[in-house]
Amino acid sequence: MSTHLVVMGVSGTGKSTVARALAERLGWPFAEGDDLHPAANVAKMAAGIALEDADRWPWLDAIAAWTAGQAAEGNSTIVTCSALRRAYRDRLRDGVAGTVFVHLFGSPDLLAERMGARKDHFMPASLLPSQLRTLEPLEADEAGFMVDVELPAAAIVDEVLDQLH
Repeated sequence: MSTHLVVMGVSGTGKSTVARALAERLGWPFAEGDDLHPAANVAKMAAGIALEDADRWPWLDAIAAWTAGQAAEGNSTIVTCSALRRAYRDRLRDGVAGTVFVHLFGSPDLLAERMGARKDHFMPASLLPSQLRTLEPLEADEAGFMVDVELPAAAIVDEVLDQLH
């Protein structure tokens, strides 16, 4: 059976950096979840407007479809997705068996600092508090684990690989 990693967490946790490094180390297909957002979602977030569930469902379905397509070809995958709520993770899990969540987390101050330092990203730091309020941490019955982003990216990747094996 294939494994499908969803590197999750609020904005500023380094999901893309960690997921790309994992894909490089494992040789698995990688999808940047932000690239699967409908243009209207990106415009909304860029304007500082938080997404609602109605905005997220088509995006989550696109991620699940990509993952299921890769699974049908026998591939394990890595995808980034905030996956803030249990219902969103359920939607992704329903898309394909073998889904495991890597929940990256850090202090709000660190995340705000990282977001403020980013260039050319549509998500403004002003939406971080909304994401933190929405976040529902992984529950005991969900396949996955948490990793603190205070660690350097290489150490985070090593931790994820240790947890997987």
